[in-house]
Amino acid sequence: MNNHHIVNTEMADLPLIHELFQHSISYQEKKGYPVWKNYDKDAITRDIREKNQYKIVVNSTVAMVFSVAYRDKIIWREMDRGESVYLHRIVVNPAFKGQKLFGSILQWSLDHIKEKGLKSVRMDTWAANPTIIEYYKGFGFKVVENYTTPDTPELPVHNRNLALTLLEYGS
Repeated sequence: MNNHHIVNTEMADLPLIHELFQHSISYQEKKGYPVWKNYDKDAITRDIREKNQYKIVVNSTVAMVFSVAYRDKIIWREMDRGESVYLHRIVVNPAFKGQKLFGSILQWSLDHIKEKGLKSVRMDTWAANPTIIEYYKGFGFKVVENYTTPDTPELPVHNRNLALTLLEYGS
C-alpha cells in the first residue's frame, strides 16, 4: 500500500465517519459477531476536536479511522500507568476490507510511542469474537486478560457492559 498517509480527521469528515460506523455495525451483524449497540457520536466529535482521531487516506479516499487515548483507567484499571497509547474505535471503509491496513495503524502507533517515550500499544476488542482476536494476534499483540466493562457514564455508550479481551503490543 504505497500511496497512503495517516492524518487527523476533521469535523468535515463527520458524515463519512458516521457512515463508516453504520457500515461496520451492519457488517458485524451480518457476520453474527458482537456489535456496538450504538456508538457515541459525542465521543467521536470530542476525539476530532482534541486531535485524537486519525484517518488512513488512500489515493484521497478515507480507508480507515481510529482514535487514540493516552489513559484508559476504566478498562485497564491499575495496569494503566501512563506508558501506553490506546487504540479505540477502529473502523474500516468496506471498500478496503481485507487489505490489512491495520498494519499501517500499528506501524504508525509504534512510531508514535517511540516519539512520545511510551512503552506499548494497547487495545481491546470483543471477547466473543475469536476471529478479530486472532487477527490482532497475527500482528504480534498478546492477550492480557478478559474483562467486562462497568456501566458508567465515563465510558462511551457503546463500551458499557461489554465482555472484552485486552491486547497489548510491546512492553
